[in-house]
Amino acid sequence: MGPHSTDEVPEAKEDIRSLSSSHRHTPNLPYMHKVGVPPKQNLFKEFKTTVKETFFADDPLRSFKDQSKSRKFILGIQAIFPILEWGRSYNLTKFRGDLIAGLTIASLCIPQDIGYAKLASLEPQYGLYSSFVPPLIYAFMGSSRDIAIGPVAVVSLLLGSLLRAEIDPTENPAEYLRLAFTATFFAGITQATLGFFRLGFLIDFLSHAAIVGFMGGAAITIALQQLKGFLGIKNFTKETDIISVMHSVWASVHHGWNWQTIVIGATFLGFLLFAKYIGKKNKKFFWVPAIAPLISVILSTFFVYITRADKKGVQIVKHIDKGINPSSASQIYFSGVYLLKGFKIGVVAGLIALTEAVAIGRTFASMKDYQLDGNKEMVALGAMNIVGSMTSCYVATGSFSRSAVNYMAGCKTAVSNIVMSCVVFLTLEFITPLFKYTPNAILASIIISAVIGLIDYDAAILIWKIDKFDFVACMGAFFGVVFKSVEIGLLIAVAISFAKILLQVTRPRTAILGKLPRTTVYRNIQQYPEATKIPGLLIVRIDSAIYFSNSNYVKERILRWLTDEEEHLKKANLPRVQFLIVEMSPVTDIDTSGIHALEELHRSLLKRDVKLVLANPGQVVIDKLHASKFADDIGEDKIFLTVGDAVVTCSPKLAEEV
Repeated sequence: MGPHSTDEVPEAKEDIRSLSSSHRHTPNLPYMHKVGVPPKQNLFKEFKTTVKETFFADDPLRSFKDQSKSRKFILGIQAIFPILEWGRSYNLTKFRGDLIAGLTIASLCIPQDIGYAKLASLEPQYGLYSSFVPPLIYAFMGSSRDIAIGPVAVVSLLLGSLLRAEIDPTENPAEYLRLAFTATFFAGITQATLGFFRLGFLIDFLSHAAIVGFMGGAAITIALQQLKGFLGIKNFTKETDIISVMHSVWASVHHGWNWQTIVIGATFLGFLLFAKYIGKKNKKFFWVPAIAPLISVILSTFFVYITRADKKGVQIVKHIDKGINPSSASQIYFSGVYLLKGFKIGVVAGLIALTEAVAIGRTFASMKDYQLDGNKEMVALGAMNIVGSMTSCYVATGSFSRSAVNYMAGCKTAVSNIVMSCVVFLTLEFITPLFKYTPNAILASIIISAVIGLIDYDAAILIWKIDKFDFVACMGAFFGVVFKSVEIGLLIAVAISFAKILLQVTRPRTAILGKLPRTTVYRNIQQYPEATKIPGLLIVRIDSAIYFSNSNYVKERILRWLTDEEEHLKKANLPRVQFLIVEMSPVTDIDTSGIHALEELHRSLLKRDVKLVLANPGQVVIDKLHASKFADDIGEDKIFLTVGDAVVTCSPKLAEEV
């Protein structure tokens, strides 16, 4: 019984062969499987699946399945307050780690908070207030174990510059403060809304490259703003761009600089940078740069007090209100002209704060190998800022420097935030009068040393090596912040991020494919120069979904490939192209404009006496090709599972014609 005997062929094999298209049972051709057409899906089910994958990709209700009503209620409460879940397994060992971490980040946050409040043009106590209430709220609602909550430099600068554009804090301090609380309230509303409606993917539209550039530019801008306190200048520009700041600095060089202030600032800046160097050199000494700012504040305050340097022109913090956060709920603008202004400022500040916090949370979650629910994080951050706006706080978020210290200090849970909050509470109740003689120069030095870490040279170099367009986005955001303003830099960052998306969507990559020697594999001839073209065939691959935004470009680009190839073949006296094979495996989707473009391409090819052949369209694409009757127009015998099948089928016909 020979292998080619037809009498003994099983019925199952005949059934399989009957699925193939008409030309594929030709005796000379190998067996080829037909491109599968998926069964028609229920429209409601399809819509439900799409919505689920868009907004509920992580299946947040998975743990609620097959549970009793009482259990579902408990799980629901735990979802809102994760502390109720991990708190049950909390023990003394974990508390020891959290206590050390909390005390360490408290020593870092107290001097930073006073400086950051000044950066936002607010009184020093508001920085401390913002490290008391928000961390407590976050500890109960947040899901990150490592993030340290409080005011941060970039958000303080952004908020301050946006607020100052509306109200002068010197002339109208009460209205300025009210607008700050209003902006904080709407920042919280924005964050909580994004989380509640599971719209967290929107913040991913700010590319990593744009954020690197924006952060670097903001760091330089923040450092330049500190020259006022560092040099002891009294009359300083309100602009944030480098040209205005440097002009203000040099204009006051002969009469505005105070040498005692410069000595204090330079001495302690050197000390802080040396402490940072020690911490980087040996990870065991992570606590050195963490407590260095507090030591600097204590020493410099004591020095100014005993020498009465404040009477010789050294500017000091002066009075800081004692006591914990007073209520500010009645001060929020819920009507009037400042309502809309507060809303706009709050949305911008809230999104930047959210981007920073989620990035920090994800970074440390990956280092400790646990999952972070981005939407829960947004709700937690939003809730803490809403409560914060009603308790005299301004926008708080995750701080990278404090979170890094928290992580290295061995924090186990969010209890470290509670410990930090308790230390800030004690500071507000008992210690704030001691900060009266703290020189502004030391706060400037602390902020300068803190923001230096935001300038990520290595990341910028890596971006240049990987993607030049990303580097343009990075530099655009950087120069926008440095030479114009934080808002312009942010706008450039967003604009370039969107421009990149639009460019990739409207101008997708296409490639000519050739056959790799001694294989049936077809690859890009630019990537694999040894790949050879098949005589009489042109194989093109489209590396994108085909939508209204790019369908016309895709059609024209394929026709240009064909024109170029025909000109080349004519010059070389080689056989003309008779089949255009379009490899569609990267085409994830197609819309009506895309179908229309394929129909136009088919008609253009018919005029040139070239047949259109499709290879490996995906489930969604083949379904739409059949629904639009385009599959019938070109013929089902022109749709193949692989490029290899298409070539094998088309080549014998060429040979016969020759």
